Amino acid sequence: MTVGIDLSKVRPGFQDPVHNSQSVFRAIMEAVARPGMQVTLSPAPTSPAPLCPAAGAVALTLLDFETPVWLSPAIREGEARDWLRFHCGCPLVDETEASAFAFISRADEAPPLSAFNPGDAKYPDRSTTVILQVLSLEGGSSVRLAGPGIKGERIIAPRGLPADFWDQVAENGAAFQFGVDILLVAEEGLIGLPRTVRIQS
Repeated sequence: MTVGIDLSKVRPGFQDPVHNSQSVFRAIMEAVARPGMQVTLSPAPTSPAPLCPAAGAVALTLLDFETPVWLSPAIREGEARDWLRFHCGCPLVDETEASAFAFISRADEAPPLSAFNPGDAKYPDRSTTVILQVLSLEGGSSVRLAGPGIKGERIIAPRGLPADFWDQVAENGAAFQFGVDILLVAEEGLIGLPRTVRIQS
């Protein structure tokens, strides 16, 4: 039993953990390999608020007892915290720079991307992956993306981002090979923004 968790209040995770996580993992890898392309994570769990189903699917697929996780306040203070601890066994950290993954429930709870671990010269791959929930993956102000995995350019328009988000993404990409990788999630959809992505003016 996980200490301090009321199991009667913990919602189920994947119905078929092995096959469901494999399916979601392939979709995440596709999104990261093709930045800006929207994918659907299916099947996605009915994760507790404020985690959307896509964020829950990412967590169940990528987190384990070796992945320190930072949670924004709304997630840390609700049922989602215990759901993540029970299903993933992940240790929770208070410092953003100590996290391998960070889950942010909304724009006004988002620290600057520079607050997270960008990796180092020996282990650039040990940077934080930031999972940022947005209101929608469509319907916002459009931005043009370029870089590896994009033929020409790709236009996306997620809605519900921090005001200076794209400036932060540009700064994050300028530091390559260092920098964080970002997954935008809403409902069951996901868009990958790896550190290689470039913002077109």
